[in-house]
Amino acid sequence: MLQILSKLWRYRARATGLVLCAQALGAVAQVEADVVQVGQRWLESTVAQVSPAASANGMALRMEVAVGALDARLRLSPCAKVEPFVPQGTRLWGRSRVGLRCLDGATRWSVFLPVTVKAFGPAWVAKNNINAGAVLMPDDAMEAEVDWAEDASPVVALPEQWIGQVATRSWAAGQAIRQSMVRAPQVFQAGTQIRVLAQGPGFQVTSDGQAMTAGVVGQPARVRMESGRVMSGVVQDARTIRVDM
Repeated sequence: MLQILSKLWRYRARATGLVLCAQALGAVAQVEADVVQVGQRWLESTVAQVSPAASANGMALRMEVAVGALDARLRLSPCAKVEPFVPQGTRLWGRSRVGLRCLDGATRWSVFLPVTVKAFGPAWVAKNNINAGAVLMPDDAMEAEVDWAEDASPVVALPEQWIGQVATRSWAAGQAIRQSMVRAPQVFQAGTQIRVLAQGPGFQVTSDGQAMTAGVVGQPARVRMESGRVMSGVVQDARTIRVDM
C-alpha cells in the first residue's frame, strides 16, 4: 500500500509540475505576443505619419508593413510599459527592425523585432532583358507599380532620368529601373578638343583645351589648357567642361 501511495504521490507531483510549466510557458508566450502587438501598432502608426514621398515628383506611396517573430529563445518577463524605438542607424524601409524595451517591470529588457516596410508606387520597369552597356531607349521600359523599398537604391521615377542612359549591369524583364542600374553615357574620349567654361563670382570665361580623361556628363574630368595648365571640371555636354573658380 505504501508503495502504491508513493507512486501516486510522485505521479501527482510530476503532473502538477507539468501543469505549472505549461502555465509558465503560456504566460511567457502571452507576454511576447503582447510585445509583438505593441511593436506592430507602433510601426503602422509611425509609417502612416512619416510615409515618404517620391523625391522626384512628390507622389504619395502606398505603405504596407509586416512584422516577424521575436527570437524563440527569449523568455520575457511581464512589463507594464513597453517603449518601441528605432535602433540607431536603422531606417524603416525594406527589411528592418524595431526595438522594444521594458520601462516598467520586475526585469528591464530590450529586444529587437524584425519588420518589413513596403512602399508601393509607380516606376519604370524593363520590358525585356537589358544587357550591361546598352543605351536605354524609350521603348525599353514601361510604367508599373513596384515596391520602392525592395532595394536600397532609389527608383528612377521620371523618364528623362533613364532614357539615353547606359545600363551599368544586365537586368531581367520586369525589374524596376534604379539609380544604381544606370549611368550617364560617355560623350568624349581623352584627347578630344573641348571648350572650357571657367566661371566664378561675377565672371565667365571660355577657352579651348584638350581632354586628358574620358568625359561623362555630370562627372569630373581633367583638361589641359593651351598654356599647358591642367584643370579639373565637370562635364556639361559633348564639348564642354565647366570649371568653377
